[in-house]
Amino acid sequence: MASYADVLQYLSSLDYPAGKDDVVREAEREGAPPDVVQALRALPPVEYTNSTEVARSAHIDASEDADDAQRGAVGRDKRHQRVSQHLRSI
Repeated sequence: MASYADVLQYLSSLDYPAGKDDVVREAEREGAPPDVVQALRALPPVEYTNSTEVARSAHIDASEDADDAQRGAVGRDKRHQRVSQHLRSI
């Protein structure tokens, strides 16, 4: 499973704002493993302003130390429905 740190590592040189295709292309160019690329391909097709938005939209947990109960609570949280923060108020 892709981690938050993985996404940030492989997108560190990407210029923002960037669309989904740009994000996936940059990760592939940087040699991201298949699980990271797969997570990024599942992103909504919107413009992202930074790598944190990308990781949040890909539902990648920021905490690697989270237990199953915490991950379940994040999964049930309906505030972040795989959409970038700048589009949530629309």
